[in-house]
Amino acid sequence: MTLTVSLRGTREVKNNYQLFRLTGLLDAFSEATFRKVLSKCIEEGPKHVILDLSQIDFVDSSGLGALVQLVKKAQTVEGTLQIVSNPRVTQTVKLVRLEKFLSLQPNVDEAVKNVKDA
Repeated sequence: MTLTVSLRGTREVKNNYQLFRLTGLLDAFSEATFRKVLSKCIEEGPKHVILDLSQIDFVDSSGLGALVQLVKKAQTVEGTLQIVSNPRVTQTVKLVRLEKFLSLQPNVDEAVKNVKDA
Protein backbone atom coordinates (compact mmCIF):
# COMPACT_ATOMS: atom_id res chain seq x y z
CA MET A 1 0.00 0.00 0.00
CA THR A 2 1.62 3.23 -1.15
CA LEU A 3 0.09 6.20 0.63
CA THR A 4 2.48 8.86 -0.66
CA VAL A 5 6.00 9.06 -2.05
CA SER A 6 7.34 9.33 1.50
CA LEU A 7 4.95 6.96 3.34
CA ARG A 8 4.36 3.31 2.48
CA GLY A 9 2.91 0.37 4.30
CA THR A 10 1.03 -2.88 4.41
CA ARG A 11 -2.36 -3.82 5.84
CA GLU A 12 -3.17 -7.20 7.35
CA VAL A 13 -6.75 -7.94 8.41
CA LYS A 14 -7.05 -10.53 11.18
CA ASN A 15 -10.14 -11.86 13.00
CA ASN A 16 -10.81 -8.83 15.19
CA TYR A 17 -8.13 -6.28 14.27
CA GLN A 18 -6.22 -4.64 11.45
CA LEU A 19 -2.43 -4.31 11.47
CA PHE A 20 -0.75 -1.55 9.49
CA ARG A 21 3.04 -1.64 9.15
CA LEU A 22 4.29 1.74 7.96
CA THR A 23 7.67 3.02 6.79
CA GLY A 24 8.88 6.48 5.86
CA LEU A 25 7.70 9.88 7.00
CA LEU A 26 4.43 10.76 8.74
CA ASP A 27 4.48 14.49 8.11
CA ALA A 28 2.50 17.38 6.65
CA PHE A 29 3.00 15.98 3.14
CA SER A 30 1.62 12.50 3.89
CA GLU A 31 -0.83 13.30 6.70
CA ALA A 32 -3.99 13.97 4.66
CA THR A 33 -3.75 10.78 2.60
CA PHE A 34 -2.76 8.74 5.66
CA ARG A 35 -5.73 10.03 7.67
CA LYS A 36 -8.20 9.49 4.82
CA VAL A 37 -7.07 5.92 4.06
CA LEU A 38 -7.02 4.85 7.71
CA SER A 39 -10.38 6.49 8.47
CA LYS A 40 -11.93 4.45 5.67
CA CYS A 41 -10.28 1.25 6.97
CA ILE A 42 -11.57 1.92 10.49
CA GLU A 43 -15.10 2.38 9.12
CA GLU A 44 -14.88 -0.86 7.13
CA GLY A 45 -13.54 -2.78 10.14
CA PRO A 46 -12.40 -4.65 12.05
CA LYS A 47 -12.71 -1.85 14.60
CA HIS A 48 -9.45 -2.52 16.48
CA VAL A 49 -6.37 -1.09 14.78
CA ILE A 50 -2.67 -1.56 15.41
CA LEU A 51 -0.30 0.89 13.75
CA ASP A 52 3.25 -0.41 13.62
CA LEU A 53 5.31 2.77 13.41
CA SER A 54 8.54 1.06 14.51
CA GLN A 55 10.03 1.67 11.03
CA ILE A 56 8.88 5.29 10.74
CA ASP A 57 11.76 7.74 10.35
CA PHE A 58 9.97 10.95 11.29
CA VAL A 59 6.67 12.22 12.74
CA ASP A 60 5.80 15.92 12.86
CA SER A 61 2.90 17.79 14.44
CA SER A 62 0.66 17.07 11.43
CA GLY A 63 1.30 13.37 11.84
CA LEU A 64 0.56 13.55 15.57
CA GLY A 65 -2.68 15.39 14.83
CA ALA A 66 -3.70 12.65 12.40
CA LEU A 67 -2.96 9.98 15.02
CA VAL A 68 -5.12 11.79 17.58
CA GLN A 69 -7.99 12.05 15.06
CA LEU A 70 -7.70 8.36 14.21
CA VAL A 71 -7.80 7.34 17.89
CA LYS A 72 -11.00 9.38 18.27
CA LYS A 73 -12.42 7.82 15.09
CA ALA A 74 -11.72 4.30 16.41
CA GLN A 75 -13.37 5.20 19.71
CA THR A 76 -16.54 6.36 17.93
CA VAL A 77 -16.96 2.85 16.47
CA GLU A 78 -16.14 1.33 19.88
CA GLY A 79 -12.73 0.20 18.68
CA THR A 80 -9.17 0.85 19.78
CA LEU A 81 -6.07 2.18 18.08
CA GLN A 82 -2.67 1.22 19.42
CA ILE A 83 0.70 2.40 18.20
CA VAL A 84 3.85 0.32 18.14
CA SER A 85 6.57 2.88 18.53
CA ASN A 86 10.31 3.37 18.15
CA PRO A 87 12.54 5.72 20.18
CA ARG A 88 12.18 8.61 17.71
CA VAL A 89 8.37 8.38 17.58
CA THR A 90 8.16 7.91 21.35
CA GLN A 91 10.28 11.00 21.97
CA THR A 92 8.06 13.11 19.70
CA VAL A 93 4.87 11.81 21.34
CA LYS A 94 6.23 12.38 24.86
CA LEU A 95 7.14 15.98 23.99
CA VAL A 96 3.44 16.74 23.68
CA ARG A 97 2.42 14.37 26.50
CA LEU A 98 0.25 12.10 24.36
CA GLU A 99 1.86 8.74 25.21
CA LYS A 100 -1.12 7.47 27.24
CA PHE A 101 -3.79 8.80 24.88
CA LEU A 102 -2.03 7.29 21.86
CA SER A 103 -1.58 3.93 23.64
CA LEU A 104 2.09 3.40 22.76
CA GLN A 105 3.19 -0.23 22.76
CA PRO A 106 6.72 -1.69 22.72
CA ASN A 107 5.98 -4.30 20.03
CA VAL A 108 3.23 -5.82 17.88
CA ASP A 109 2.80 -8.86 20.16
CA GLU A 110 1.98 -6.63 23.13
CA ALA A 111 -0.52 -4.64 21.04
CA VAL A 112 -2.22 -7.85 19.84
CA LYS A 113 -2.46 -9.05 23.45
CA ASN A 114 -4.17 -5.76 24.38
CA VAL A 115 -6.67 -6.19 21.54
CA LYS A 116 -7.57 -9.66 22.75
CA ASP A 117 -8.03 -8.33 26.29
CA ALA A 118 -10.31 -5.50 25.09
